[in-house]
Amino acid sequence: MTESQPWPDLAGKIINNMHVLPVRVYYEDTDFSGFVYHANYLKFCERARSDCLRLLDIHHHELETNSQSGFVVRQMNCDFLQPAQIDDTLEIQTRFKSAKGARMHLDQSVWRDKTCLFTAQVTAALIDGKGRPRRFTQQMMQAFSTLHAS
Repeated sequence: MTESQPWPDLAGKIINNMHVLPVRVYYEDTDFSGFVYHANYLKFCERARSDCLRLLDIHHHELETNSQSGFVVRQMNCDFLQPAQIDDTLEIQTRFKSAKGARMHLDQSVWRDKTCLFTAQVTAALIDGKGRPRRFTQQMMQAFSTLHAS
């Protein structure tokens, strides 16, 4: 990459109250059938949630270091609609539905062009080092509110 070319935005972008992360499907993401292995859709969504938080200035390593807390998935309902294949360019979309106390609810989907391949409704929680719920900070609540649909 030359100095005149901008560095790619590896954390994706926030567009219209939604986080969008592009992901390319590599050989390692597929199974013997040549399609993306089902568990990798969960990895794609986890990566998108992490990068969405990163763009909101909420960093996993800082949470762990500064307050011995972190995010965990409490519940996830998934629907596998169509398979993706090697070299597909996918778009992981994350929408915040609500955040209150220590829980947030999100809708995530994986798209190839205009075709939805996978959807997930996710409930995630912030917990302390002993696994107990920890209320979101005011800064977190403000950041989440920027992604709530108008």
